[in-house]
Amino acid sequence: MPDTKDPAMNSFSRRHRLTAAALTALAVATSATACGSGSAGTGTKAADDGTYTIWDPYPQFAKGSAWVKLLDACGSEAGVKIKRTGFDTSDLANKTLLAAQQGNSPDVLIVDNPVVSTLAEAGVLTTTDESKLDTSGVDPNLLAAGQSDGKTYGTPIGANTLALYYNKKVLKEAGVDIATVKDWTSLTSALGKVERAGKKGITFSAIGTEEGSFQFLPWFWGSGAELTDVDSAAAVSALSLWKDWLDKGYAPNSVLNNTQTTSWQEFATGDYAFAENGTWQLAAAKKAGFDFGVLPVPASEGGSAAAPTGGEFVTVPVQSDTGRYTTTRKLTTCLTSTKNLYDTDTTLSYVAPTGEVQDKQVAADPDLKPWVDAVKSAKGRTSDDLGTKYPKISEQLWKAVQSALSGSKSPKDALTTAQSAAK
Repeated sequence: MPDTKDPAMNSFSRRHRLTAAALTALAVATSATACGSGSAGTGTKAADDGTYTIWDPYPQFAKGSAWVKLLDACGSEAGVKIKRTGFDTSDLANKTLLAAQQGNSPDVLIVDNPVVSTLAEAGVLTTTDESKLDTSGVDPNLLAAGQSDGKTYGTPIGANTLALYYNKKVLKEAGVDIATVKDWTSLTSALGKVERAGKKGITFSAIGTEEGSFQFLPWFWGSGAELTDVDSAAAVSALSLWKDWLDKGYAPNSVLNNTQTTSWQEFATGDYAFAENGTWQLAAAKKAGFDFGVLPVPASEGGSAAAPTGGEFVTVPVQSDTGRYTTTRKLTTCLTSTKNLYDTDTTLSYVAPTGEVQDKQVAADPDLKPWVDAVKSAKGRTSDDLGTKYPKISEQLWKAVQSALSGSKSPKDALTTAQSAAK
């Protein structure tokens, strides 16, 4: 059915474009990366027009929390009541598709950024041109995670990404000056010194889920590889780097089963020099009992590698009653205002998506400076117009990592198989 300028007709055609492919893509894309977990009951739009529904992936925040108070305050400011439901990340995506099929979408949907392009392709979301959501202050690299075919679907509420935490005492005892760690060669040399000093090198997550792909991507992109060509020589060099670390004992075999949480627990023992992990561990790092620092993941030949962006987008689902959009715009504007972004991103341990709020965050907590720098260099997993292609590529990528690190295939053969399957 061709597109039409009539939003009501658009909502009809979009609801009927929901496909099995979209459901499959969501099943892959919504494996946890850096979002909260938990469970919540279902929620649908109230019949009362004075009530607006908001769905989010933060079930850990109950009534009375700062997050829920903000939602209620934005509702009061817009003159409406808020019916909010917090879902587990993967459950939220599936519930959203089902609600769209039934013509009963929430008014505001806050969703993990890799899912945005899938929901957009399925016809679930309005564009920012339609919703009038202001994205002018958002860092372009962060906004790109919610863009597809030249259109933008929502705005990031905050972002997180990956970097290397390091244990200053372990490095000092091994005679490693962190200032010398600038590329893969110098990092590997540092790991060798640490191992010879009787300590452990680096821990990360290479588990066979989206978390494994999420953690591999900085090295993949840092090699110069692209997701459209996962068996390139550059990509093979990245996977060979990880394999070499395991073979030399610089990284533990446990990385094959490590989640980002269990990887962090290894680092928190104080025995490891480095851990690849995210912004969300900063509070835990401050309680770890040892001095630590944060270093951007180095690219192969030096400089900072692009790390993938985590975090959610505030989006506006398609409604058959287009009259609701005016109030919805008030709600989304409230949620993404400078003042509220600062409070929200502090609560969620996110780096804000705008320079103005990032500056406020660093002024309040200087430890966030390397994370702001990392987020500014970060890249959306669905960027480069990958959209719904990303989940399939990602699945083959984590399978390749598992095959190579377990020794069942060479890095080259594992990635050749991945490239073939991803096509």
